[in-house]
Amino acid sequence: MSTHDLYADEPGEPTWQVPASGAARFSWEYDDGRERLLALYQKGKDKQWDATRRIDWDLEVDPHDVLGTPDEATALYGTPYWDRMSERERGELRRHFASWQFSQFLHGEQGAMICAARIVESVPDLDAKFYSATQTMDEARHAEIYSRFLKEKIGLVYPINDNLQALLGDTLRDSRWDMPYLGMQVLIEGLALAAFGLIRDTTDKPLPRQILTYVMQDEARHVAFGRMALRDYYRQLTEAELREREEFVVEGCCLMRDRLRGVEVLENFGIPRAEAEELTEHTEFLRLFRKLLFSRIVPCVKDIGLWGERLRRAYVDLGVLELGDCDLEQLMAQDEELADQLDARRFAAEERARVAEVEEAIGTGAEEAIEAGAEEG
Repeated sequence: MSTHDLYADEPGEPTWQVPASGAARFSWEYDDGRERLLALYQKGKDKQWDATRRIDWDLEVDPHDVLGTPDEATALYGTPYWDRMSERERGELRRHFASWQFSQFLHGEQGAMICAARIVESVPDLDAKFYSATQTMDEARHAEIYSRFLKEKIGLVYPINDNLQALLGDTLRDSRWDMPYLGMQVLIEGLALAAFGLIRDTTDKPLPRQILTYVMQDEARHVAFGRMALRDYYRQLTEAELREREEFVVEGCCLMRDRLRGVEVLENFGIPRAEAEELTEHTEFLRLFRKLLFSRIVPCVKDIGLWGERLRRAYVDLGVLELGDCDLEQLMAQDEELADQLDARRFAAEERARVAEVEEAIGTGAEEAIEAGAEEG
């Protein structure tokens, strides 16, 4: 079945073409490189994995309760719309919201793959090219995972959200080589980590938790890469150049804030857009999600040296300025550790199952030998 047949809404043209400008840069210095970045490149190579084998795709998923999220988190809960719905309709609403959410993850991962490839092409330093090549593979794997999850487990796909598409387009059209880092590694990856982490830490469903835990292990490296590269480069820029990038961050944060609502889903259930926007704006879940979203972005922006007055003012207006003091290293270390812990539990369970299987086989063989001996006697 074609993915096109699974879209909840018409996605438009089968391909989206973004006119791109900027130079492809070669480096003839093959020996020199930043020690930390080369170490991250080695880690990127060591940590490659196969989504077909590492993820247990045999785990079942109820498409009408993908994440086990409480109904209270749904924008329609407690409204006349919710009260009029049958249980079947409420299950279908949950399915659409899960599809919308994971569809944006899918489209964002394809965008990340393209941005990582753009970094390989345009960044002037070979050590950064090396690492970004490993990230391109990571993002391809993530897109593979989310595509399979949507097609096989939910059976429904949503088109890319307008705000996410706008930020991706702005990131890719800019000819400056650092902008794919800033748009993707800092803003879009920061959003993804917040969204992944919220679901990972709240869902009681094993397959989506497994997927998100493993994907976040990769994403922790990607954010570290963006911070290293941009922190070094932004020390060399003029005040005017830094302010230009801060303007981009402010606009991008507003786009990311406004993309979280899932208004498209409510429209598909017959709710007018203006009312859908109002309903989604005032949910407790959305307020929590927005706060968590910026917990990954704000400290990263501060760390790379973008902390001018207008940017700080924008974060005051968003109510997230204090997040600049979050310990990003600790968050990233936790993301990696949780994946290792999940592997350890899974492998231990598999080992116990293998031991039990062997013991059962030995026991069966012993019983058959005793019976055979008794017959001979």
